[in-house]
Amino acid sequence: MTPAHSPWQSAPPLNSRSGSVAEGLEHGLITVDTGVRLHYVVAGDGEAVVLLPGWPQSWYTWRFIIPKLVTAGRRVYALDPRGFGDSDIPPGGYDLNTCARDLHRFLHELDLDQGRGVDIVSHDIGSWIAHAHAAAYPTDVNRLVLSDAYIPGISPPPPRGYPDAALNSRQWHFYFHRVHGLPEALIQGRERIYLSWFFGPDKLAKPWSIEPEAFEEYLRVFSRPGAVTAGLNYYRSAFSEQGKAQAAVRQAQPLPMPILTLGGEYADAGNLYDTIRPINPNVTNEVFGGAGHHITEECPEDMARAILEFWVAEATGHD
Repeated sequence: MTPAHSPWQSAPPLNSRSGSVAEGLEHGLITVDTGVRLHYVVAGDGEAVVLLPGWPQSWYTWRFIIPKLVTAGRRVYALDPRGFGDSDIPPGGYDLNTCARDLHRFLHELDLDQGRGVDIVSHDIGSWIAHAHAAAYPTDVNRLVLSDAYIPGISPPPPRGYPDAALNSRQWHFYFHRVHGLPEALIQGRERIYLSWFFGPDKLAKPWSIEPEAFEEYLRVFSRPGAVTAGLNYYRSAFSEQGKAQAAVRQAQPLPMPILTLGGEYADAGNLYDTIRPINPNVTNEVFGGAGHHITEECPEDMARAILEFWVAEATGHD
């Protein structure tokens, strides 16, 4: 299937912190076999790498990292999963098995894995999807980067009882999002207030990392009809009985590819390392000091460095 390209005039330009603009940036749409159109951004030349954002963001969370990977000689595809960014917002399909299939079909339709696997880098809910995809389609993946996430049904469960104030401020939304109906009633029409918390000091050690134009872009896509419910449905699906059953199967699946786990000191830190190491001992970890949850924007230079060093250390002969 040939992807459709669009200039997407409503999207902001891709900037690095130095103010440079990536050359050859394109936006595209591709329809996968579930009938869902997925939006992606592509830049650069060379071996493909796919980036998956966290919620409530979009491909734009990678705006500082894309130019660094392009400079390193990679062709970068930053994908909006279903319900994210400018991708379609279907009424269902937010279980991780379906989202993993979306990613599998995206790679197939664009022939990105070239029969030998593609490098995948992910953050937050993007890491939920990337892990599910790697478990279901291991031959799709060359090397895998998972960053700052608690993967439902896979990560060690939080301690029972009442969390302390710091943990509660980071995790309360895991419970709130699973309630049916009430979150939408409280969030819709107040998206700016809600996002201000997600991009505030409870989530970021460096709140200034989300510039006003970035906030407005996230507000634009978060305010699309159905976008709030789509984001909530990721949580509802992951913690449903079906989601927990899927996770139990997934947890037993070996992950043969090299894996890098990354975290922010004031967020999930080494949680992903503790999650993945029992599944795959070939895992490397780095925790970024002084950073919160949004490491793609709080410390993009360090994150890009860690990714590039990991690829060199785990070279497979076709970079």
